[in-house]
Amino acid sequence: MGTDKRARQKANRQLKYQQAAKVQRRRSLTRRVVIGVAAVVAAIALVVGLAWLGGSGGDDGEPIATAPPTALSVPTPTSVSVVPGSTVPAGSLPPPVIVPFAYGTGQCPPADGADEAVREFDDAPQLCIDPETTYVARFTTSEGDIVVELDSATVPGTVNNFVTLARYGYYDDTSIFRADPSIDIIQGGGTDNGASPGYEIPDEGTGFSYEPGQLVMARTGAPNSAGGQWFFVGGPKAANLNGDGTYVVFGRVSEGLEIVQSIIGLAPAGGNGPPTTPVTVETVEITEA
Repeated sequence: MGTDKRARQKANRQLKYQQAAKVQRRRSLTRRVVIGVAAVVAAIALVVGLAWLGGSGGDDGEPIATAPPTALSVPTPTSVSVVPGSTVPAGSLPPPVIVPFAYGTGQCPPADGADEAVREFDDAPQLCIDPETTYVARFTTSEGDIVVELDSATVPGTVNNFVTLARYGYYDDTSIFRADPSIDIIQGGGTDNGASPGYEIPDEGTGFSYEPGQLVMARTGAPNSAGGQWFFVGGPKAANLNGDGTYVVFGRVSEGLEIVQSIIGLAPAGGNGPPTTPVTVETVEITEA
């Protein structure tokens, strides 16, 4: 009898051990499932958060925009502006890297200009200029004329976009809507900093440096987001943008740099915004040199 009792007790102990082990395995599995679900939820939350942040940019390409007084990036969804970065002297930078340009399918305007201004387009223009020809743009503004030689040899795609819009009258009766002495620029290319021709063009290069007398394409902080907006560099503080270098330089002032500088002097007391005296771009006339 004693032997049978000990056998039963041993069997009961083994059964208890087996039951305890089973409970432990269930608990361990439950913990792994909970941890796995938590990891998935955290990953989804991270992706959603990054997508929300990435979606807070602007639209056209106004590297220097009027709404965001601080820069060539985009603080609001409707503006494009220039954000001062670290100062990098132009002389210490390598030349920009130019990349192939993808043209659109939009129709070319008459060489002598459209009869009526066109403000909206279905697509970026096809190649409408001769890259081997030098084009000159005369900005007739309410403060005086600014004449620019466009660099069609280096950045033909960007120059083609600007010349096409100018010949369609897109820039006629628009505004200089931003003057920013902190980076020595004035910005235009529409009635306000949210203006867009309805399309975007690719960046034709990177690694640009900025100095007085340049005409530069504006865009948002996102790559390949330029459209119709541009800015003039009037002074040395634009070198603050050298750390970025993504705003394509496509022309140089040959006459009227003092006009650019005088408009910078019309900046509001806050230092960045629409000129205190409204400045109108009456026409932009394109000629071949």
